[in-house]
Amino acid sequence: MTAHKLLDGKSILCFVGDAYEDLELWYPKLRLIEAGASFLTVGPEAGICYRGKNGYPCTSDAAIRGTRTENFDGLICAGGWMPDKLRRDPEVLRITQEFAASGKLIAAICHGGWIPISAKVYEGVRVTGSPGIKDDLINAGAIFEDKAVVVDRHFVSSRKPDDLPDFCREIIRLF
Repeated sequence: MTAHKLLDGKSILCFVGDAYEDLELWYPKLRLIEAGASFLTVGPEAGICYRGKNGYPCTSDAAIRGTRTENFDGLICAGGWMPDKLRRDPEVLRITQEFAASGKLIAAICHGGWIPISAKVYEGVRVTGSPGIKDDLINAGAIFEDKAVVVDRHFVSSRKPDDLPDFCREIIRLF
């Protein structure tokens, strides 16, 4: 007999690309799968092995282009240097904007906040992030708070890998 899991039936989308922050992708992936969610990584190309900042590999399940947001309940934006490149992709911005417009989870940690910043979905939203992007968040119209995790409606944000337990707890609680 299988026990019911908290996130049974939920589907999570996560961006991946070179120089992602290893823990900020893998910790949520494993924690949310453990809770019952399906988890799909999308990168610039499908089936490519991308390397994290610390060298840990992650093969993309699908390509960013053509991703249909109606198939997912939440979006994870991991940090590292990856978000700085991905936020220049119009498809990444479209995906993020569609999640925001439909009130679905957008969870960003560390430099992952660069993606919602460039998608222009943080105006008036309470957030946190890496101290390195604090000014970017404020300039995007976000209300910055220096806390381990900030939840504002369907937005969840955290500062750094040390905040991952709080980050994932609030993502699960939001569902």
